[in-house]
Amino acid sequence: MARPPALLEARGIRKSFGHVEALRGADFEVHDGEVVALMGDNGAGKSTLVKTLSGVLTPDAGEIWFAGERVSLTSAQDARRRGIETVYQDLALADTLDPPANLFLGRELVRKGLWGRLGFLNHGAMRAQASEAFDRLGVTVRAEHGAVGSLSGGQRQGVAVCRAVMWASRVVFMDEPTAALGVTQTRNVLELIDRVRSSGVAVVLISHSVPEVLAVADRIEVMRLGRRVARLQAADATTESVVAAITGAETEDLLDEQGTVDGGQR
Repeated sequence: MARPPALLEARGIRKSFGHVEALRGADFEVHDGEVVALMGDNGAGKSTLVKTLSGVLTPDAGEIWFAGERVSLTSAQDARRRGIETVYQDLALADTLDPPANLFLGRELVRKGLWGRLGFLNHGAMRAQASEAFDRLGVTVRAEHGAVGSLSGGQRQGVAVCRAVMWASRVVFMDEPTAALGVTQTRNVLELIDRVRSSGVAVVLISHSVPEVLAVADRIEVMRLGRRVARLQAADATTESVVAAITGAETEDLLDEQGTVDGGQR
């Protein structure tokens, strides 16, 4: 049975910064309700590809397809309108605001009637919706009304992921979500990713941690020198095979088996 079209797909994406070619015909795809790990060494082009697929950067060449249609993502807002959200490594949280305010940052709810027209915010509604979102995703914060800057690294990561998932209806990009977290906090984030997948939202996980990827991903796409060089089913992959794909130790075999663009197939 033929697999349905990808939810979000990159075809032959090229992007240069001056004389530096960051992407050299990169391909990528993710389907509904799938966790895809995007891996590669530093400088492989992962961040540039993510920024292109989330509307932050405009590609020099190539195509982006979303829900079976070719699209042009001209801005991050354009991507968000399609239900695509990103959790960056720096989290982009407002440390002086509480968790509910961070969830609605830039999307604040205003009160009805005259008070709303005067710009008064509906803090009660935002807190209620934030609590519901935290409960649904199993995110625990020490004090929902305290400043985010006072939370632990794992709790801050949970707030950032919850914010993205709250607004994302189709795809969430997560850039190194477990970086600098302890063992317990890392496990909580991986469980959160699993709950996001269960909700039907696709997750693209950018990570250098092979064990974490094998624990949570459905599929692994590996980039090197600005191109996709391997696609692996996580259930069949091993630490050795993933590392080999990243370093190029067994690239040719992986390309033949996985049918990537270098093998002349899609």
